[in-house]
Amino acid sequence: MTLSILENWLFAAADKLRGPIDAADFKTYIFPLLFFKRICDVYDDEFRQALAQAGGDIEEASFRENYRFLIPEGCHWKDVRERTENVGHAIAFAMRGIEKANPSTLYEIFGDAQWANKQRLSDELLIDLIEHFSMYNLSNSNVEPDIAGRAYEYLIKKFADESNKAAGEFYTPRAVVRLMTMILKPKEGESVYDPACGTGGMLLEAFNFVKSNGGNTNLLHLFGQEKNLTTSSIARMNLILHGLEDFSVVRGDTLRQPAFFEGDNLSRFDCVIANPPFSLKKWGEEVWGNDPYGRNFAGIPPKSYGDYAWVQHMIRSMARPNGRMAIVLPQGALVRGGTEKKIRRKLVETDLLEAIVALGRNLFYGTSLAACIAVFRFNKDEKHRGRVLLVDASHQYRQGQNKNEMLDKHVDQIYSWYEKLSNEAGVAKVATLEEISQNGFSLNVPLYVEPIGTKEAIAVSEALTGFKKAATLCNDSTEYLRNLLKEEGMME
Repeated sequence: MTLSILENWLFAAADKLRGPIDAADFKTYIFPLLFFKRICDVYDDEFRQALAQAGGDIEEASFRENYRFLIPEGCHWKDVRERTENVGHAIAFAMRGIEKANPSTLYEIFGDAQWANKQRLSDELLIDLIEHFSMYNLSNSNVEPDIAGRAYEYLIKKFADESNKAAGEFYTPRAVVRLMTMILKPKEGESVYDPACGTGGMLLEAFNFVKSNGGNTNLLHLFGQEKNLTTSSIARMNLILHGLEDFSVVRGDTLRQPAFFEGDNLSRFDCVIANPPFSLKKWGEEVWGNDPYGRNFAGIPPKSYGDYAWVQHMIRSMARPNGRMAIVLPQGALVRGGTEKKIRRKLVETDLLEAIVALGRNLFYGTSLAACIAVFRFNKDEKHRGRVLLVDASHQYRQGQNKNEMLDKHVDQIYSWYEKLSNEAGVAKVATLEEISQNGFSLNVPLYVEPIGTKEAIAVSEALTGFKKAATLCNDSTEYLRNLLKEEGMME
């Protein structure tokens, strides 16, 4: 099957859900059905191959080692297809049976969709959906893992467009992910960790980066944690459909209950990458006062802003000596005062912060605000120690009707500025820690990157810089007051 045929056919399945199912919930039903159909078709293909190798001996062909995933009796796609009543019950029964038969790889992978709820999913609707998915064979001989995976990614993007605001919880624009991966440069033999992995896009991009650079992807180790059950299940299905095997994606609340340990300490990874929820409220501040993993080393973030909780968790998860990390943050985290300013100061003074890349507005689902990428590294280049690169990439996007979009050319341009690690008029500034201190530890990029001007415009430029600094101090004071009022319960 060609990719375009597969994409159009899969997205057409979602049209059958319109009406009884909200667009934001399409992924809850379509992805499990697609995965169910795929592994059943692959199982049938594997059985035919095993039977041929066994000379027609069914008992020998049924040995477990012949199959990546077992499909128990009565739990095959064809068993569900034969049902005309209580189809939802049949789907749920088959999915639970497959999970139980593959406990180490497919536990809870089908999520918690209410298949038996006939008010939302009538027998007629489910039969129509099953027949639609039955049109094509999705075995490896008909659909290669790379094609199946790319079609799955296409669906994730389409569902993100459909659900728009809700998509921010599970989808990061792939151009941003590509930029972050280029900065981190994962290699074969290394580990990559995403503590807020959503649908697995960042882990998948790390895999693609190693593969495209000639590395042995069998020696790449991927780890992720995701709080939402449906989203974490989609991440696992996504990686499996791309043909990946050496990965671990765990459902859970990273800030309250991290999943990966080495003895009594957090596991450490070569590359740590994430786009966590922006300014998360009720993130777990109540348990961080005595955090056993030392994730409050720079301070405890305010209960209404969890951004620096993620930053500190990720720093504690970096391996030495070559650990590095990239995290997407709202630009407000670069300037807010109060406790966050104190945390920012400590982070800057540790000299782990390598770069801040300010991105354009309206690139992310769920918010039109501008975000940034913060890059931290244990082993900074000697010439870059005691300095931070600040890049203004706010103009690098194509304007869209509803959302702006970064194209490959924008990603390549931004990366070239990062790679130079040098001053460039109107674009990049390498600031010393002393300069950052003089700016009150604000990391607001316009404070450092001045617009390009002529000699005659120097006075205007200086005035503009002074205005920006004053505005930043005003914003810091306002945020500090706002935090105090919230902590005293005088403001929501």
